[in-house]
Amino acid sequence: MRLRRFIYTATMYLLTPVILYRLAIRGLRYPEYFQRWQERFGFFADPKIHDSIWVHAVSMGEVNAAMPLIDALMQSYPRTPFVITTVTPTGSERVRRVYRERVFNVYLPYDLPASIRRFLDRVRPRLAVVMETEIWPNLFFECQARNIPLIVANARLSEKSFRGYGPVRPLAQSALASARYVAAQSATDAGRLRDLGAEPERLGIFGNLKYDMSVPPELGEQARTMRDGWGARRPVWIAASTHEGEEEAVLKAHAIVLRQVPDALLLLVPRHPERFKPVVEECRKSGFATRTRSEERAATSDTQCFVVDTLGELLRFYAAADVAFVGGSLVPIGGHNVLEPAALSVPVVVGPQTFNFVEITASLIDAGAALRVDDEAELAATVIRLFADPALRKRLGTAGQAAFAREQGGVLRTLEIVERVLEGPSGRAPLA
Repeated sequence: MRLRRFIYTATMYLLTPVILYRLAIRGLRYPEYFQRWQERFGFFADPKIHDSIWVHAVSMGEVNAAMPLIDALMQSYPRTPFVITTVTPTGSERVRRVYRERVFNVYLPYDLPASIRRFLDRVRPRLAVVMETEIWPNLFFECQARNIPLIVANARLSEKSFRGYGPVRPLAQSALASARYVAAQSATDAGRLRDLGAEPERLGIFGNLKYDMSVPPELGEQARTMRDGWGARRPVWIAASTHEGEEEAVLKAHAIVLRQVPDALLLLVPRHPERFKPVVEECRKSGFATRTRSEERAATSDTQCFVVDTLGELLRFYAAADVAFVGGSLVPIGGHNVLEPAALSVPVVVGPQTFNFVEITASLIDAGAALRVDDEAELAATVIRLFADPALRKRLGTAGQAAFAREQGGVLRTLEIVERVLEGPSGRAPLA
């Protein structure tokens, strides 16, 4: 194992110039990647904190999933400092907008031993909570060496990710085995995580924390106000968290929709900020009357495509839609969070590629809350059908909200494990 770790670490150091080049390329599209780059190597001002609870959530989706748990932890440990790390600027921006001065936010350093040590020396956590699929061997081993208990929360592992570990699987197995507890989203995830190396006596099925998201009470009124400006009776559908290659399919589908429903409005929400400008250009080149959230602020009665090129507003626009297509599913990304529109009683449509959310998507489809399509033609036909059938929309929306409510409770179960780790004896004794 020492040899494997040496080879892995040497490879990481050799890849560092490539990683920096990739960071620079992203920075050309999204300048925030040029900022705070020193943090990615563990260089930042000492926040003068100790015994912190540290939560790592890679990007905005994981931050949103972690928020109910973070809120619960803050309630249970009000005098404890909190550190929240992300990898992407969108995740960091979300953390800072929501929590402001209540937490210390930095980027998680690359998985280089010196960088990890600098980071841990400064934040001095008493507990590490790593969200979902972030298994970094040097990070896990350094936490183990410092006797920092590490919990993998809301843990998931797709078949594609499981196969992707390949030659580093033995190292990943050893790293995962060092975790104090692994709280899996589902039985399927638990099985893969056990095969990857999680200790069975410290592995449990806790459900998905995203089911515990809270719906702001003012959301309905905000949605009604927006729709009044667009035209209150207009049919509206949203394509959310879309990726390169997927927007083209969505726009083709919208062109078909407009032939049958001429006053339909498409809300198009690209997943990554670097896609905002290219998507706006693509909409206009396709001939759609297009406005954007960042410039015109709102759609008008003659707008055909409204690009939401801002961050942190997705729930508001979901609430204002009649139908929600969740992106990352017409291209081999694996899909995104289908629970947000379901929680708002909005009918959900997904493409064929949902391997990142297999069980959640399947549960919504089985509950009659979501529909699956294979391509843009089926997407258009499904949107048209849902626009024409208010009773069907209501049936899907009600089923989605009921399925969402039924699955809640993962935060309380995870919080119980955190409390047992923090307040119980140290070491590797089973928690079961």
